[in-house]
Amino acid sequence: MVRSRNFLPAGVIPATLIAFNSDYSIDEKSTRKHLSHVCNVNGITGVTINGHASEVHACSDQEQQQILNFSLDEVGDNVPVINGVWADGSHEAARIAQWSEAAGASCLLVFPPQPIMMMQGQLKPEMASAHFKTIADATDLPIIAFQYPAEMAYQIDTLHQMIEEIPSLVAIKDWNVGQLHEKHIHELQNSQRPFNVLTTNSAWLMSSLTMGANGLLSGSGSIIADLQVALFEAVQEGNLKLAQKINNRIYPTAQCFYGPPATDMHNRMKEALVMLGRIPEAIVRPPLVKLTEAEKENIKVAIKKAGLSYEGADNLRHAA
Repeated sequence: MVRSRNFLPAGVIPATLIAFNSDYSIDEKSTRKHLSHVCNVNGITGVTINGHASEVHACSDQEQQQILNFSLDEVGDNVPVINGVWADGSHEAARIAQWSEAAGASCLLVFPPQPIMMMQGQLKPEMASAHFKTIADATDLPIIAFQYPAEMAYQIDTLHQMIEEIPSLVAIKDWNVGQLHEKHIHELQNSQRPFNVLTTNSAWLMSSLTMGANGLLSGSGSIIADLQVALFEAVQEGNLKLAQKINNRIYPTAQCFYGPPATDMHNRMKEALVMLGRIPEAIVRPPLVKLTEAEKENIKVAIKKAGLSYEGADNLRHAA
């Protein structure tokens, strides 16, 4: 199993989706196939499960453990597996961290405790520190903090303090935009110890990467991991022309997946997987609902414009 106590998340890390049966139970066989397909893409540096993309909000604790276990069995010998920690209580988050480590995960993606952060919790930095310290005390796994945007974002001074006080906090998955996103990249990646900003701004990925983010963690990597790897490598090499050309391939899917309402972004990706023959059905758990035929037609058009097939992005090797 791929496992390192010194794992520093960087590069291209897709967040995979979950296939469901018609009775809303987990379709393990199809999900394994999807995981394997994504993890066969050359150049990815890890895979994230039990995140937004896999409808973690609608999965029980037992189901989350099931997903981690079969994901490790399917791809854990090939890539590091990052497990999402979705919990509003710090002790519950610590418990998830412990069983994640025991199962064989390589890293944790810790979501913010939402009821607290939605009620101006970001104005009390000691709350964020207490949450992450409670988790860090329970496990040796490296931790990625999911940095939500706007009023739910941890203040940058709080992040600096946590980086100093919590050695296992090694990255943020940054959902912020513009000047604040750039500030995170410039300041946090120049900390006294190694620390990375992983962009999750997949709607404008090239712009974000050119600011200098050391990686990306993205649900759309479930569909276009090969294009994301190609774009990341082109930006790292300073090949602007090639990056623009690859970004033109990504643009139709970005416009489609990340259009309003944002709550349907992974719903759209799941429909795309069906259209590409990678999962059999696009079933989502309520309160999510099936897309309309018009919305599905938009996805079909985006796939065609991007030149996607079952295997991946057509003619990608000839992009240069």
